[in-house]
Amino acid sequence: MFILDLFSGAGGLAEGFVSEGFIPVGHVEMDGDAINTLHTRIVYHFLKSENKLGTYIKYLNKKISRDALYETLPSEIANTVIHDMLSSDSLDSICRKIDTNMECFNCSDLDVLIGGPPCQTYSLISRSNKNYQNENDQRNHLYKIYAKILKRYRPKFFVFENVPGLKNVNGGTIFKELINLISEQGYIVDPKELDASDFGILQKRTRIIITGWRKEYALKEIEYKHNIYKNAVVNDLLTDLVPISPGTENNTYKSEPTPYLFESGLRSLLEIPLTHHMCRYHNENDREIYRIAIRLWNEEGKRLVYSDLPPNLITRKNPHIFTDKYKVVAGNAPYSHTVIAHIAKDGHYYIHPDIEQARSISVREAARIQSFPDDYYFEGSRMKVFTQIGNAVPPLMAKQIARTIKEALSNVR
Repeated sequence: MFILDLFSGAGGLAEGFVSEGFIPVGHVEMDGDAINTLHTRIVYHFLKSENKLGTYIKYLNKKISRDALYETLPSEIANTVIHDMLSSDSLDSICRKIDTNMECFNCSDLDVLIGGPPCQTYSLISRSNKNYQNENDQRNHLYKIYAKILKRYRPKFFVFENVPGLKNVNGGTIFKELINLISEQGYIVDPKELDASDFGILQKRTRIIITGWRKEYALKEIEYKHNIYKNAVVNDLLTDLVPISPGTENNTYKSEPTPYLFESGLRSLLEIPLTHHMCRYHNENDREIYRIAIRLWNEEGKRLVYSDLPPNLITRKNPHIFTDKYKVVAGNAPYSHTVIAHIAKDGHYYIHPDIEQARSISVREAARIQSFPDDYYFEGSRMKVFTQIGNAVPPLMAKQIARTIKEALSNVR
């Protein structure tokens, strides 16, 4: 089974499909750090299949260079990583690379097209920002590129992911045009709003998943099965990691994995070193605010209102705007609030629930909330990695989507 992965980001959507046995013929991504993350993950999967994970471990332990790691990958697999920006100008050259890859993999008929254009211009946050309210912003029209590729390759199925705000951009005209463009290519279109918390992710995260299939298939709809881990809470993602102080990194497990980490597969039983358990620096004023917010949540189940802080801790000229800026990750709840790319800017909205640590969550903790396994290594600076994580499709959710698509494929072959 073959997939083509567009607007790949850090690879969360592709990871779910690869875990279900799909073979990518291309990952197309414009960001240099995200493309390196994809490349590194592809090497991981290849080395694992060859029983040579020792090389990957050497890389994580900084005993070999990234170039040396990438040299272990056969060229036909390495060529599936396509570092380019999808646009009308680049489309033909990108498709030529995809065509070559499909020939190398003996893929004459693509099974699934996956991906979703960058969602910043469709999100509620961005639509409140005048800088993004521009009909001429090309990011608003990347769905047309997706439709062109759909037309060119005629996959059996497709999965298009984006934020719910997509339905309301320009009064809903973009969403309607997207549905019409796809339908005109001969596809049944089935849009749904799905919540990641229904798929085993300990996070409340609503996204639009548009699934489609060729009209000749006798399918009425795709029903994605839920997968919930009973009794799991967010602290199950956090408590096995060693406590750290702001501005430090300590890649150490302090205990055995919790049942959730084990059952979900987020913590590998392989001897792969932990990475990215690093936290940004915080000044003492913010840490004191963190302690107040943590105490309020843990003891009273209440959220901090910034204007209610003691006057000596208030530093903003107008304390009555963005009053919910400081928010604790609810360790005792079955899911956290949504992790978004803004986590790269500051950590105030993602405060660790342990008052003794009084810090924002680490990179690895954010990755776990997004359901990335511990053996997933992200390339780039801490800020760039946080952005990749916040923009990603949770891999566990993607896995359930892939499993359902795989079952549907078996019925239409």
